[in-house]
This record gives sequence, structure tokens and C-alpha cells, in this order.
Amino acid sequence: MTKIIRSHKELEVYKRAFVAAMEIFQVSQKFPKEEVYSLTDQIRRSSCSVCSNLAEAWRKRRYEAAFISKLSDSEMEAAETQVWLDFAVECGYLDAKEAAKLYQVYDGILATLVGMIHNADSWVLPTKRPSPNK
Repeated sequence: MTKIIRSHKELEVYKRAFVAAMEIFQVSQKFPKEEVYSLTDQIRRSSCSVCSNLAEAWRKRRYEAAFISKLSDSEMEAAETQVWLDFAVECGYLDAKEAAKLYQVYDGILATLVGMIHNADSWVLPTKRPSPNK
């Protein structure tokens, strides 16, 4: 039996992305103050955007193209977050093992998003058909 999902917050991919974004918020608090408007801001923004685009995709699932577009935006933000993780490691702001764990989480999120995009028709709401009496 398939569980009915009523909110984006019930999506497993959203839950994983939210936890990852909160973890990035925590680790980025240790970044140097001079990075507050650069790397810190960018990695926090992109990680949070994964979640916000998932929420938007969920609300746009009446229209397959809009749903896929927002999932694609979420995919892009997840990949961007991985790039910022690489920069944080190279700059010496983040431990490589900690970054690798987060990078792997985002690999899983990306895989799920791609799967949702490829199977969008199973996520999109059915359209109402006109009544035959009209």
C-alpha cells in the first residue's frame, strides 16, 4: 500500500535535503568572518534552495512541465552545494571527511531528484476531465 503524501515535508528527499541544509548551516558557522558574504552565504543559500524548490515543485505538480522545471532547479542547487563543499575543503574551512559525508548525501538527493524527473507522470496530479453531460 502506498502512503498518500499531502505535503512536501512528507517527501523523503525533502527530509534528507532539510537535514543536510541544517548540517551545512552548523558547519558553516565555523567559516571565517570574511567569508560571510561569499562562501558562507552561497553554500547556505544553495542548500536551502534545494528544499524551497522541492516545495515549489510539489505545489506545481498540476502541470508536468512546471513540476519538472522546479525539480530541475532543485537538482541544480544540490549540485551547486556540492561545488561549495569542494571550495570549503580546498580553502581549509571544512574537514574533508565531513564534506565527503555531505557530498554523498547530496549524491543521494540528486539521484532521487533525477528519478522524480524521469517519472514525473507518476507524481503529477491527474487532470479533471470534462463531464460527458456538458
